[in-house]
Amino acid sequence: MHLYDVPLVFALIGLGLYAVLAGADFGGGFWALTAGSGPAGERIRDYVHHSVAAVWEANHVWLIFVLTVVWTAYPVAFGSIASTLSVALIVAGFGIIVRGAAYALRSGTSSTAETRIVDTASGLSSVLAPFALGAAIGAIASRRVPVGNAAGNLITSWLNPVGILIGVLAVATCAYLAAVYLAADAARGEEHDLTRRFRARALGAGLAAGAIALGGVAVLHADAHPLYHGLVAGNGLPALILSVLAGICALGLVWTGRFEAAQYTAAVAVAAIIAGWALAQQPLFLPHLTIAQAAAPHDTLVAITVAVLAGAAIVFPSLALLFRLTLARRLGHTDEAPAVPTPVAAVLSASTQGLLVRVAAACLLVSLAFLTATDAHWAHVIGVSALLVFIVTGFLAATPAELAQTSASRENHTE
Repeated sequence: MHLYDVPLVFALIGLGLYAVLAGADFGGGFWALTAGSGPAGERIRDYVHHSVAAVWEANHVWLIFVLTVVWTAYPVAFGSIASTLSVALIVAGFGIIVRGAAYALRSGTSSTAETRIVDTASGLSSVLAPFALGAAIGAIASRRVPVGNAAGNLITSWLNPVGILIGVLAVATCAYLAAVYLAADAARGEEHDLTRRFRARALGAGLAAGAIALGGVAVLHADAHPLYHGLVAGNGLPALILSVLAGICALGLVWTGRFEAAQYTAAVAVAAIIAGWALAQQPLFLPHLTIAQAAAPHDTLVAITVAVLAGAAIVFPSLALLFRLTLARRLGHTDEAPAVPTPVAAVLSASTQGLLVRVAAACLLVSLAFLTATDAHWAHVIGVSALLVFIVTGFLAATPAELAQTSASRENHTE
């Protein structure tokens, strides 16, 4: 692997996380849209809203991450993609905005009719956004995005057999992921009737997604033969096999009611599809443009690699904490009184926080001095190392004290 490949690997990891996490968010909107009327339908819509509301905004961080990395590390390719696929990206952005606004508006509705209107808008946008994003990926995969400013057709570049196929597959995959996650969440909450409903939806959506993918092989053979060859006989074949096996395993786990394990195998199946596409398309980024040719200068690649690694020290622990609290159902209000720490514990906690703040400030000053005041290689190594230590200690120092109190409360409760 060369340095110019590293940012692309970061972008693909971000794209995989976006497909797995935000895909479930969009899929939840799909099930809310198709829940039907009556008390049963209202209960499904309410459950979907409350299950996804805590994490939906964090899930879309990965799309911003992917766009930023590609824009910075591969500017020529990004400009070509953003201009040729501008209509598809605008449609997707509109769907994301409406989907996000629906979460804010739903809590302010005062009647059933208003709630239904908001839920319908949210559901339709949850279908529109993944379809447009999938169609845009289909345009890149089928080599319909030439190099240049709006060098490709603004409509037919993504509204074509391959684009429509991947767009529909994206919607079906989102619905499948959401049903699996919601079934697991309902099972953890011992909501047995909802568990059965989402289990049936997961099986149906999984079979539908598999059928679409199987039928899509013929479409790829006819309309995107280089991609077809790369998947079935080239570098993408191992990832394709992994995706099929993981998908079959996920369906089997859903059938037997083992939803926790099914969440991970379903995520692997989706991520493997993205990996297979990337492997099948390399070394090309766009037609007649290799990854090496599309890459930014060496210094830019180094800077973005350091920035991504530094940001990961903040983002991953934060998201891990968010999902841990969400899965444990500890983000809601509680009537329990917070635990009061002992005087000794309070002094030690304050001392630790103060020490972390001082260490973080010192590391920040060291990093600025060594990164800006000298051009020596060894000085830059020290500066980057100090910057990483600043990020870690700064994150620990900024951790809210309420988290420690919550942990102590849980321990006292178990005793």
